[in-house]
Amino acid sequence: MKSGRLLRLLLSTLGIALIMLALVANCAKKEEKGIAIWEQMDPEEQKLLDARIAAFQKLHPDVPVTRLHFETELLRTQYQTAALAGGGPALVFGPSDQIGPFSVMKLVRPLEELFGAGFFGQFIEGSLDTLGGHIYAVPDQVGNHLALAYNRKFVREAPATSSELISIAEKNTVDENGDGVLDRYGLVFNTSEPFWLVPFLGGFGGWVMDRNYNPTLDSPAMVKALTFVKELRTKYRVMPKECDYQQAETLFKEGKAAMIINGPWSWGGYISAGIDLGLTPIPKMSETGLWPTPMVSSKGYSINVNCPQKKLPIVKELVDFLTSTENQMESARRLKMLPARKAAADSLSSMGDPFLEISLRQVRLGRRMPVVPEMRAIWDSMRPSYQNVLNNEISPEQAAQVMQKAAAQAIAKMKE
Repeated sequence: MKSGRLLRLLLSTLGIALIMLALVANCAKKEEKGIAIWEQMDPEEQKLLDARIAAFQKLHPDVPVTRLHFETELLRTQYQTAALAGGGPALVFGPSDQIGPFSVMKLVRPLEELFGAGFFGQFIEGSLDTLGGHIYAVPDQVGNHLALAYNRKFVREAPATSSELISIAEKNTVDENGDGVLDRYGLVFNTSEPFWLVPFLGGFGGWVMDRNYNPTLDSPAMVKALTFVKELRTKYRVMPKECDYQQAETLFKEGKAAMIINGPWSWGGYISAGIDLGLTPIPKMSETGLWPTPMVSSKGYSINVNCPQKKLPIVKELVDFLTSTENQMESARRLKMLPARKAAADSLSSMGDPFLEISLRQVRLGRRMPVVPEMRAIWDSMRPSYQNVLNNEISPEQAAQVMQKAAAQAIAKMKE
């Protein structure tokens, strides 16, 4: 009896194993036919992408397309890990600064031969980032820049200078019911990432690197930029003591913040949330008379170097579909994003959209984001010291020195 039960158990286990093997093989076949996209889009962008994927799948019902979302930094690290191991998605979507490390590590495919010069001739020149003479991403949009958005319910006239910005923010930082808890902040933005610090660095006359891609972080401009952001919290008290991206988004959408510094990916979501939205370039710095310089870049789709050769034609077709003139025009109308296709960009003036006009003005006041690998080392070197300043652990002067040393060491190690 025992041996009989054991035999039946072994047969049952073998049957389950065979079923599992069949399922794995079936999944492998689907994966072989399918296309995976990893992205770092905001929720409103994700909705549009899902609709476009659905439209593409109607044309190609036998090609499953899946989307997986990551935050920007996590996308970079997860993709690097997967691609280095020989895997990862067919497509990765994100800002142009990720091209530097991805291309140096040979994790993304040069695209000019695959798509042809005629294809890239359809895009505005400023949207195409090249590195080593190669194009590594098909742009979906240009800009990816920060500007000042405000709720017209609280702010009737946009600030023109940093002094006006602070004054308006102070008037809108209120405890309405007298319970000792602030019900509204004057200004919010993501203070966990140095991307939001860079505009003020430029406004004080500084920048992150020189023409030879050497870091220029230990500067009077950096000290002043760090001090300015810190004082928004500690001296003027118009911002929360801690404010990451999600907190800033939530406060502004719920009418608990009068102004926010954020990018075009977010503006459509604010309008959908019922905010009477105003938009303006980040105000001039009163001390210098200089405009803040948010980094300007494109965002687009790169193809994994591990993508099988036989899958490239359908992947190419998907990229062309997702970045079409029609889709970029829809993104401009609904999400206020500046298109990368010439035909779509040429149609902006006929749309008469003040958000797009102001966005374009902000782009012209910004500075191009370097796509070189050194930029990644600079970001990673800025982040810890920036946080230490905001947490009162080190002074802005010390932070500038530490950033510079860390960036120089990281770049030197990168070149070994």
